[in-house]
Amino acid sequence: MRGWLPPLIAAAALWCTPLPARALVPYVFLPSTEELNDAGLNIAGAAAGLLRIGQVEEARRLGLLAVQLLPKDPRAWLVLAEAELRSTNNKNEAEQTKRAEEALGQAKKLDPKNPGVWFAEGALNLRNEKPAAAQKLLRQGLRLDPKNPGAYFDLGNAQIKLNELGPALRSFEKATSLRENFWEAVNNQGIVLYEQGNTREAITRWRRAVELSSGEAEPTLALAAALYADGDTSADVVSLAVQALIKQPDYVLNSFQKDQLWGPKLREVTAEMFQDEQIKSAVERAKGLATFEDS
Repeated sequence: MRGWLPPLIAAAALWCTPLPARALVPYVFLPSTEELNDAGLNIAGAAAGLLRIGQVEEARRLGLLAVQLLPKDPRAWLVLAEAELRSTNNKNEAEQTKRAEEALGQAKKLDPKNPGVWFAEGALNLRNEKPAAAQKLLRQGLRLDPKNPGAYFDLGNAQIKLNELGPALRSFEKATSLRENFWEAVNNQGIVLYEQGNTREAITRWRRAVELSSGEAEPTLALAAALYADGDTSADVVSLAVQALIKQPDYVLNSFQKDQLWGPKLREVTAEMFQDEQIKSAVERAKGLATFEDS
């Protein structure tokens, strides 16, 4: 008969009486706009902190989250742009550059007078081999923030690319006057001085850079090459070169040295040092381990 249910099914139906609708809706906490803003700023700050210690990919992920929470805050977009700029994945460099440009465009639209926007644009143009444009953008940013050591460092790099060695040296020296222990700028002072023929002072700067950086590969190898060319072919000097190649095998490549803004004089004396029998095995090993691809 229609409507008749066997006893067990009917009993089950009684037990399955629907609960009140409100019991089926779980409580979800919806943060206020102010709380979302605070969370976004905290995340952007954490991303900036990760960038300072070199955790670029982690910073990028947090930057993407920050711009979702703070789509109208230029600080979040700037952090994301810097993370994209500093990414080292060469296989996706074109895509990273595009994403950095988009993030910078958003930041500039929101706050065109923010010096960080000009600095980041300058760094992007430097990366894209447009040193003249980079120099112009960096100078504009420095008019707004004249005490930014990183911007002076980038300006010096742009000036090296433009073969403006005197101004480049002054930019690197300004950077070190603003940031204590800025070993990268001290190292680049050595690069400029060596090309200018001031070997003694270049060696002094590289010794300082090695000390400040706790033996990073670039100043160590540059110091070894300069000492070797100056007549010191001792085992100690050769050992410095070997240590540098172990730390960063890419420095065995002339193309990588050039990419790091080493001038022709420094590259030439380094190549001569690499011919020494004391270092040849280390050179061959480094060539096998090098990963740099000249684009």
